[in-house]
Amino acid sequence: MRVARFAMIAALVLAMPFTAPAQTKGGSRTVAAQVVKIAYLDPLSGPFAAVGQNILRHFQFAAEAVSDRQLAGPGIRFEIVPFDTKGSPQEALTLLRAVADQGIRYVAQGQGSHVAIPLSEAIARNNERNPAQSMVFLNYAAIDPDLTNGKCNFWHFAFDASVEMKMEALTDYMKGKPEIRNVYLLNQNYSFGQQVARFARELLARKRPDVKIVGEDFVPLGQVRDFSPYIAKIRAAGADTVITGNWGTDLVLFVRAARDAGLGAAFYTYYAGVVGTPTAMGASGADRVRQVSYWHPNIENNAMEPTYLDFKKKFGEEWYVLATYTSLAMLAEAVRRAGSTDPLRVAHTLSGMKLAGPMGDIEMRASDHQLQQPLFISTFTKAGGPVRFDSEKTGFGFRTDRAIPTYVAATPTSCNMQRPAKP
Repeated sequence: MRVARFAMIAALVLAMPFTAPAQTKGGSRTVAAQVVKIAYLDPLSGPFAAVGQNILRHFQFAAEAVSDRQLAGPGIRFEIVPFDTKGSPQEALTLLRAVADQGIRYVAQGQGSHVAIPLSEAIARNNERNPAQSMVFLNYAAIDPDLTNGKCNFWHFAFDASVEMKMEALTDYMKGKPEIRNVYLLNQNYSFGQQVARFARELLARKRPDVKIVGEDFVPLGQVRDFSPYIAKIRAAGADTVITGNWGTDLVLFVRAARDAGLGAAFYTYYAGVVGTPTAMGASGADRVRQVSYWHPNIENNAMEPTYLDFKKKFGEEWYVLATYTSLAMLAEAVRRAGSTDPLRVAHTLSGMKLAGPMGDIEMRASDHQLQQPLFISTFTKAGGPVRFDSEKTGFGFRTDRAIPTYVAATPTSCNMQRPAKP
């Protein structure tokens, strides 16, 4: 059986035997012992602070595990340096200058494509003007498909599945549900939410032309405190199904309002597993809230179970962002293969990298730097049987309805990437 280095780290190397290589070389190069700093640029205050703080702990946990097992090479440690963007693109760009001034060459961000797009463009400009101070962008969750299509660039790597990939999987599942007749679209009013609505309309029209879109709303990001007027519109429209890409406080308050109003519509989501949302759903979400994701804790033969349990034990919180591990494990492997921590060498090595991931084969597709990986459709339901782990002590957790292998989850790209010469 083929066992890759990433599969080992993905099963939480702290809980599995692992022998690091005696030396780290790329050709004749050997990586010197050093601390590799990774700037974490996401909201640590404001309406999305709970998500930002939770994911910061994910990254710190992953960095410690990768470092302790020397996956990038002997004496190479990863350190996460947090920066609070407050969810603002302008703040993120200001902080990027501070990141560069501090000599940090790797940036992790994911909360909001409205931040990721200008951040990616700014990093590409910086690298063109200041090649000696180049930076690599590890995008763990911003999934506007423009990032790996028309706005792609060599320095950006997407570790989550794009909006299009997830909606393809979600609508493939929905086309086999004849009870879905009238759909309401409610999404956040920025690039990501607009793309969720766009692909929902397009793909439902192709796969289920009998389904009607009976209403559509966009809500200002992180500003709505009372979703009851939207719930009233959904009910008045006669919707039996809601599709939403909302996340963080915008999803927590939305599902809480639906629960309080006794809305019986089914919810098809991208982020029902994000911190705070399972608690907001509780019993009211059972058997009617579904999500599309690349991981959840009740996947059969789950190689990430030790990670999940150790994180919960240490922090008392849910562990759900597999991309925090994927990104650092692949970065470590790229450093090892390149024999260098130089961003240009690492980026060229990471581009096109293939590994056996914990859920199946993965590939950082060279043409657009979009990670190709399996996806899962799961339903929030009462714990028991295949639902071994509940979420946030609710007594309810996610059950796999369908597993979508990597080759099925793939979508085409229009990226025309300009690549700097290899060093």
